[in-house]
Amino acid sequence: MTDHLAAATALLSRSPLIDGHNDLAWQLRETAGAAAARTDIAAPLSDTHTDLPRLARGRVGAQFWSVFVPVTLTGEAAVATTLEQIDFVRDMVRRYPAALELARTAADVERICASGKVASLLGAEGGHSIASSLGVLRMFYELGVRYMTLTHNRNTGWADSATDQPDVGGLSDFGREVVTEMQRIGMLVDLSHVAPVTMADALDTARAPVIFSHSSALALCDHPRNVPDDILARLPGNDGVCMVTFVPPFVSQECRDWDRGVEAEMRRRGMDREDYRGYVAVRAELAKASPPPRATIAQVADHIEHVRDVAGVAHIGIGSDFDGTPDLPEGLGDVSCFPALFAELLDRGWNEGDCAGVAGGNVLRVMRGAEAFSRAAS
Repeated sequence: MTDHLAAATALLSRSPLIDGHNDLAWQLRETAGAAAARTDIAAPLSDTHTDLPRLARGRVGAQFWSVFVPVTLTGEAAVATTLEQIDFVRDMVRRYPAALELARTAADVERICASGKVASLLGAEGGHSIASSLGVLRMFYELGVRYMTLTHNRNTGWADSATDQPDVGGLSDFGREVVTEMQRIGMLVDLSHVAPVTMADALDTARAPVIFSHSSALALCDHPRNVPDDILARLPGNDGVCMVTFVPPFVSQECRDWDRGVEAEMRRRGMDREDYRGYVAVRAELAKASPPPRATIAQVADHIEHVRDVAGVAHIGIGSDFDGTPDLPEGLGDVSCFPALFAELLDRGWNEGDCAGVAGGNVLRVMRGAEAFSRAAS
């Protein structure tokens, strides 16, 4: 592993990693409140998975920063708070010009990575953020948002979520219009969080590549946030990519089964599952009596290999969800740990070309495809 760790670190220095999902912006808002904008991410931070020194050690070349807002916010409140999150990320990038630079295109990503900075992209996590307005969607794109997850944990009224009761049966007519407009303007359609029927409807509607920004394989872990094999098998026809995530209940069946107990206890107490602070508190309380199992790097690699086996090696990426989960697999505790995952793949006999594709090359291809479609459609 030592030799492969050095090789993996060198590989990521040559072929920079593009991570599909990081929730640092919301994590800082939750922990620091009004002082979040003054948090110095150039210094080591103890209450996050992310800071600039660890991004450098992890050889992160590009980061999709999530501009997530909770689904408990709707309408104008969701739009306004998403704008605040966009502003926060853009300000963070402005405050560290030697380390970060805003990227809008695949060419930007390549240029910024070559300069030694982290190319910073924005991803909106949940269609509730646009309050059913295509005008808001277009304005988000102008501000730098380069993907939108069609739902978060609840339905939007025009798209069904994986973790809500069926509503419109996938995408409504307006939902298909959202997908079409996203692809016309060059915004990636993100199918993480959506129900399988929504995934299928979106793929039926899509004329450009789609992504799953942070999802793993349902066949290996029975969590509704994961992607079924019949959907993975459609990615080659779409030229899309599934960015495998590190969230333990999405990676390990044992972790998923334990987490069901947390969900059950929250229901027993009459708590809203969207109360993330409450979830973390209940989880910590139950962990004292029955420590949760730990997911592993090997299990994350198993998901990567499963996506390869079903969809092909050209359709895999990485979407960690750092700072969006209270627990992480052993050996993947923060953003400095990406080389360890690629060392695991090299240990398994993966060649460096395929690893480079998983690290970022496949996502760059998808971005170029979305940009080319938008140019042709305009």
